Amino acid sequence: MADIIIKNAYVLTMDPDMGDIKGGVVVIKDGIITEVGTSTDSTADKVIDAGGCVVMPGLVNTHCHAGMTLFRGKADDMPLKEWLENRIWPAEAKLTDDDIYDGSLLACLEMIRSGTTAFADMYIHMDRVAQAVDDSGMRAALSYGMIDFCNKEKADAELNEGMRFVREWNGKAEGRITTMYGPHAPNTCSRDFLIRVKEQAVKDKVRIHIHVLETEAELNYMKENFGMCSIHFLKGIDFWGTDILAAHCVWLSDGDIKILAEHGVNISHNPVSNMKLASGIAPVSKLIESGANVCLGTDGCASNNNLDMFEEMKTAALLQKVSTMDPTALPARKVLEMATSNGAKALGIKSGVLKKDYNADIIIVDLKRPHLTPVYDVASQLVYAASGKDVRTTIIAGKVLMEDSIVNSLDEQSILEKAIQTSRELVARINA
Repeated sequence: MADIIIKNAYVLTMDPDMGDIKGGVVVIKDGIITEVGTSTDSTADKVIDAGGCVVMPGLVNTHCHAGMTLFRGKADDMPLKEWLENRIWPAEAKLTDDDIYDGSLLACLEMIRSGTTAFADMYIHMDRVAQAVDDSGMRAALSYGMIDFCNKEKADAELNEGMRFVREWNGKAEGRITTMYGPHAPNTCSRDFLIRVKEQAVKDKVRIHIHVLETEAELNYMKENFGMCSIHFLKGIDFWGTDILAAHCVWLSDGDIKILAEHGVNISHNPVSNMKLASGIAPVSKLIESGANVCLGTDGCASNNNLDMFEEMKTAALLQKVSTMDPTALPARKVLEMATSNGAKALGIKSGVLKKDYNADIIIVDLKRPHLTPVYDVASQLVYAASGKDVRTTIIAGKVLMEDSIVNSLDEQSILEKAIQTSRELVARINA
């Protein structure tokens, strides 16, 4: 007896060997996919008729700061330096554990509603982020964001906190939480600190999440202080590897791209955030051509304003087309790979593909909408016409967290009310 059978679906497996299945069936038991095909002999306690819908892997947001939902719209239309130093950092200094929990739970609610089933988060007060993930039923790869600014005492304290978090939470929430080390960036962390972080991550057998070459200012800083860019600097300390998730990677040379590809580095592309802060355009087409694993992330709501990965997919595709002046650049199917299978690979989770023995992290997208009619190509429709609002059902680890657009795993109204109250109290503390 299975737990769930999804039938009558257009199944977008994201498995190149299997392809798409019309009139498909997906069978789930104990949080795992047990069958994908056109029919099944299994029976189940719950049968979902997905006629007129696409059943596909849940989206994977590979770069996020969940608690920053509390800053949504708080510091818009500002230069990056002013945005960060005058608005974001002072506000973050006033955040409490409970603030982060409330903001992170709001983020989880938003992601469940818009079809994201797993995310990578780097931030502060991470125990409360982990608690929000546990309470929401989501899957996440979490890291405490570490900055040492070349201060030995601070470096020791930051690494100790990172170690504590990694060891305390890895594998928790029935395995839905994995942990990573989160050194902020090469220009905010010292060389010795980055070496220590890499050594500790290898020892603890976990991955590393880091910002790299998000801005031209970082590029110039590294060249002025070390005579080389961040990519070569990190290569020089043997930092790169398949265990690294590098966010942004905007200011890359062709040589940098080659290094990232050769070392199997996972790159999280964040087009909306990069556009909003005028950070630049990442050379995604070149990275993909080089063989690098490129995935997709929203960044935090302070520099994006929402966590809708469907919007991120469309923006990523259009940005590459106009920046390369090539309408064939980054086609829909490739962007879907970035948001599903590539993202799962970057986080080291067995999701992102609908295939036997993979995690049952699945979404159902309703195509019976005016803006999604008619349908000639399902992949194109999902990338260029759909939005997170079209997600009808979200299943994570085999549990139905949202069905028929009703979230049943969380008290949505109380989360919204608490987030509003928390944001008001936070603003009052900031302005005090």
